[in-house]
Amino acid sequence: MRKSLFFYFLMLNFLGLSAQSDKIGGLSFVAPPSPFEGNPMTQVKSVNANWISVIPFGYTRSGTPSVRYNIDWQWWGEKIEGTQKTIEIAQAAGLKIMLKPQVYIPGSWPGGLDFDSDEDWKKWEADYRNFILEFARLGAKLKVEMICIGTEFRISTTERPEFWQGLIIEIKEFYDGKLTYAANWDDYQKVSFWEELDYIGVDAYFSLVDEKTPSLKSLKKAWRPIRNNLWGYSKLKNKPILFTEFGYLSVDNCAHKNWELEKIIDNCEINEQAQANALEALFQTFWKEEFWAGGFLWKWFPEGQGHEGYPAKDYTPQEKLGEKVVSEYYLN
Repeated sequence: MRKSLFFYFLMLNFLGLSAQSDKIGGLSFVAPPSPFEGNPMTQVKSVNANWISVIPFGYTRSGTPSVRYNIDWQWWGEKIEGTQKTIEIAQAAGLKIMLKPQVYIPGSWPGGLDFDSDEDWKKWEADYRNFILEFARLGAKLKVEMICIGTEFRISTTERPEFWQGLIIEIKEFYDGKLTYAANWDDYQKVSFWEELDYIGVDAYFSLVDEKTPSLKSLKKAWRPIRNNLWGYSKLKNKPILFTEFGYLSVDNCAHKNWELEKIIDNCEINEQAQANALEALFQTFWKEEFWAGGFLWKWFPEGQGHEGYPAKDYTPQEKLGEKVVSEYYLN
């Protein structure tokens, strides 16, 4: 048996193939404040990731119908220059790319974006269109494998789907790679334009178990009905599910409402085991499922840049117990 496996892997190597799964084993690559000093993809490759999500940001203030981007005060990695360099370095390392431009709304989130008038909505949509199309054209030029057209716009996608349908048509005029949209975990079934995309994108922050250090058994039990719903929806739409984001803070109770924990992060206790268990349960639940295309772990700090002051508690598994879990699954 061992001899047969040896010759199997030897033949794969001879043919230039890989034994690695075709699952997307991705990392959400944090845009750094300044240019790289070395090659940050070395560490990415060390955990066996085969994709990264490159995330340039635009900015909208609540109630203001504009999207500002590629401006002087932004971090290097958020701008056109840094985005292009990040993609080029990743491609040179043999990594595939999902380009995922996002909008940051101080004090709020994209799902809460709303305007009182149709005029304001149209102003914002015009700016957002310019933002997405500029980065999409960059993605087309650099031949990235996938573009995510938006992230967690609950109200916009539900009440103004015609804008998104038109945006998809425009992007397809010059880009022939894969397209997705990143829906929040609780409203992916409300998105009406999955038929126009290649993947059903889900930011998979499902609340599972409210325990300091939940067991694998309890976590997998909590995943079961969620997994069944995702499978059923994938079958209904005839599209694979992609976790455009997934992850857990490395603190107590991290498998339960992480968005609430973020607000009290200073008071949270570090718990690497809880994070590792949550990651293990997710992979055990989904890794072998055909309807699940893979996902992008939130998040990964290149050369330690871009964190908000609490990396030991943050979603990254870097230099934590969770890093081994990610590495083992991404290898398979």
